[in-house]
Formats: sequence, C-alpha cells, structure tokens
Amino acid sequence: MTDRATPEAGGDGTTWLDSGEKAAWTGLVSLIMLLPGRLEAPLQQAHGLTLFEYLTLSHLSEAPGRSLRMSELAFLTNGSLSRLSNVVKRLEGRGWMHRSPDPDDGRYTLAALTDAGFDVVHAAAPTHLRAVRALVLDRLDAADRAALGRIAVALGVQDLPPS
Repeated sequence: MTDRATPEAGGDGTTWLDSGEKAAWTGLVSLIMLLPGRLEAPLQQAHGLTLFEYLTLSHLSEAPGRSLRMSELAFLTNGSLSRLSNVVKRLEGRGWMHRSPDPDDGRYTLAALTDAGFDVVHAAAPTHLRAVRALVLDRLDAADRAALGRIAVALGVQDLPPS
C-alpha cells in the first residue's frame, strides 16, 4: 500500500488508511501486542505471576469482601469465563482463591480471595506499579493521560461492567 495524502476507495469500496490513520492504527496495534508482555515480565520474574493472574487477584483484592461473581471478574479482567475458570483453578490450587455458589443467586459462582492470595497481590502490587509507571504513566503528561482515558471510553474498552 502506498502512502497517500487522502484515502481513496478501492474497487471493492475499501477506504485505505491515510498516513495519519496508519500511524494511529500501527501505534495502537503495537500497544496491544507489546505492552502486556512488558508488564508481565517483572511480575513473572519477581512473583511467578502472569499479568492475567495478577489482574484477577488485584480486582478481587479491591472488591467488597474480596469477592466477585465470576462473570463480573471475567469482565474486569477482559477474559472469557472459560479462561478465567482455568486461571482460578490454578490459583485455588495455590490456596490464593476459592469459589462458592452465590448465596443471593445460586445460578452464579463467587470467586473470593483468601488471606494468602491477598498477601501475594499485596507483595506483587509495587512491582506492577513500577512497571506501569515506567512503561506508560511517567512517559505521558497529564493531557496525554486524559486523552488515553477518553480514547479507551470512545473505543468501548473502558465501560462500566454489566449489572
């Protein structure tokens, strides 16, 4: 694809990206593909945690009673229920979480953080925070951070979880 000042429709109706759109798109793809691994590496090295495991534990640590419905936790971690179930099974095996039926509605399953799990996420949080600051936040000014938040909302990736 050649660089064009203005997008042109292809024979099939496709509108090609102009240079600004291409730069925005490739920048976003790079963030999506590279940033998770860079955030995960320090967690793996220092605590033996994947980023997904850390996020699972972290969301539970911040929830009332350190407990959430599995469906809500899946939403918060941006994972499928199947993926989350596999991770929770591993974390249960380590004694960091447990599952139980929701007493308010038995159709749901609650995931809860144990004291040992809280200790793990508490110990890992500074490692994660240092990576978040070094790789993202400290490289952006306040306007960039605000723009990033607005972009996440505009793209529909930062909405409130369904009730």
